[in-house]
Amino acid sequence: MCLIAFSLGQSARFPLVVAANRDEFYRRPTTPLDWWTTESGHRVLSGRDLQSGGTWLAISPEGRVAAVTNVREGTPEAGKISRGELPLRALSESGSHLQKSLATSAAQYAGFNLVSLSETAGWYFSNRDAHPGRTIHRGIYGLSNHLLQTPWPKLIRLREAVGHTVKSAKGDAADLHSNLGILLQDRTPAPDHLLPDTGVNRETERFLSSPFITGPEYGTRATTVVSLSHTGEIHVTEQSWAAGGEAEGYREFHWQR
Repeated sequence: MCLIAFSLGQSARFPLVVAANRDEFYRRPTTPLDWWTTESGHRVLSGRDLQSGGTWLAISPEGRVAAVTNVREGTPEAGKISRGELPLRALSESGSHLQKSLATSAAQYAGFNLVSLSETAGWYFSNRDAHPGRTIHRGIYGLSNHLLQTPWPKLIRLREAVGHTVKSAKGDAADLHSNLGILLQDRTPAPDHLLPDTGVNRETERFLSSPFITGPEYGTRATTVVSLSHTGEIHVTEQSWAAGGEAEGYREFHWQR
C-alpha cells in the first residue's frame, strides 16, 4: 500500500513536486534510496525491492519521476510479473511504447497504478481502469490503492494539504521538503463512516486509513519528497521508518540537471 500526492504546474518556483509514503511489511528486504544502473543501462535514483526486484518510486537524472502503487483488493492474485519493474520501464521507455505494451500485458500483473511525471505533464495507467492510459495536465493529484483521485479520506486530506503547501512555498526547497515531510507523517485515522469498502475487514480498513501507518509488522517504511525547481534544481529527500513508526536513516540528494 502507498500514498502519493503530486503537484504539476501549481508553483512558479516548483513546477513538479511529489510527496509519497511507501507502506510495506517491515520484514520485506529493501535497499535505501540511492543511485544505481538498471539492466537496461539507465541510471536512476530509487530504493530497491530485494524480494521481487524493481522499485516503487524512481527518479531519473533529468528529474522525471515514476511510481507504482498496488490496488487494494479483498482477494488479490499474485501477478506473473512483478509490478516493481513498471517505474523503471516508465523512465526508460516512451509513454506511447509503454502504453502499447501494457495494453497487451497488463493482465500479467496484479492490480496496479502507474504514474510517470515531468514538470510539464504526466501519464497514468492502471490495469483496473476501464479506460487505461491517461495524460495528466496541470493540477494537484492524489493516488493511493484505488484509481487516481479516488476520494479516500487520507488522499483528500493529504492532497489538499500538499496543494496549499506547494502554492505557498517561498522558494526554499529545504523548507518545502520539511513541511511536506510533516504532512506525510499524519497518523490520524479516518472516521468509520468515511472508510472505503475494499474487500478487507473493517479493522483493517481503519488501520490503513491514515496517511502514515504504524504497526508492529506492517506500516510506512519510507517518506519521500521530490521537487524540481524552475531553474532545474532537483532535490530528493527520504526518511526511512522502522516498526512502530520509529525513524531510521535519512537520505538527501541534490543536483542540477
